[in-house]
Amino acid sequence: MSRLEILKTYKIYIGGQFPRTESGRYYQIQDGKGKVIGNICMSSKKDVRNAVSAARKTFGGWAERSAFNRSQILYRIAEMLEGRRDQFINELMIQGSSKANAEKEIDLTIDRTVYYAGWCDKYQQLLSSVNPVSSAHFNFSVVEPTGVVSIIADENSSLIGMISLILPAIAGGNTCVVLASEKLPLCSITFAEVLNTSDLPAGVVNIVTGKRAELIEPMGNHMDVNATVYSGSNADEIKKLKELAVQNVKRVKTYNKKWMNEESQDLYMISDLQEVKTTWHPIENIGGATSSY
Repeated sequence: MSRLEILKTYKIYIGGQFPRTESGRYYQIQDGKGKVIGNICMSSKKDVRNAVSAARKTFGGWAERSAFNRSQILYRIAEMLEGRRDQFINELMIQGSSKANAEKEIDLTIDRTVYYAGWCDKYQQLLSSVNPVSSAHFNFSVVEPTGVVSIIADENSSLIGMISLILPAIAGGNTCVVLASEKLPLCSITFAEVLNTSDLPAGVVNIVTGKRAELIEPMGNHMDVNATVYSGSNADEIKKLKELAVQNVKRVKTYNKKWMNEESQDLYMISDLQEVKTTWHPIENIGGATSSY
């Protein structure tokens, strides 16, 4: 007799834990041959609210971490991805990718994680400035993380499209709530399992799965979300997110990139989620010498 395969239920990831959706709903996805390959939680608005609450609770501590420590944690994520490389290749393949493309995607994912780990303690020097002013002041502009970011991941990418949005957000000290691809969700929760064992504080990254049409609105209109990042080219979805953002004047950043290209990673994806704070510091001229106080 052939044994009955036990399908994995891919749970959501909120506050460092893996709860089932409070809605009790799930949907199944199939491989190219019509075989069911997993049970996926169909998240609700309440799940999104819980995820935002977890992200907000963690934001202060994560933003105040030293840049070097954030770099260490991102590098640890890369180490964990390397250790589970075969699992990601298998999940990418059963979702329709060829072995060669799956290997290329996971390798680029690891390399991209190292890339942003390297930026953690360097972007401040490049994005901040000392400004010339016509008064007895020093004038400094420095960047600070925006806050809680909602991320709508690329619908046509299971892994690289999602991590390409998460990594610059958290490298810059933000926390995030991520809506994974509806049709290619497997790698998103496996990536959450990596995060959970990689020293990343609970709540920095929260990942929900489910119906895109249902969850874009709560992702876009939550009043405690400071910015929304969207990957894709659906004009109706982009318009809706921009209209929802008006309620609390949150920033909306849209990308329509080919995430497998190395050009899709850069410093400015970090700066897109930074706010500039300018400080005026008075100076005093004493006997021809300049001093600050």
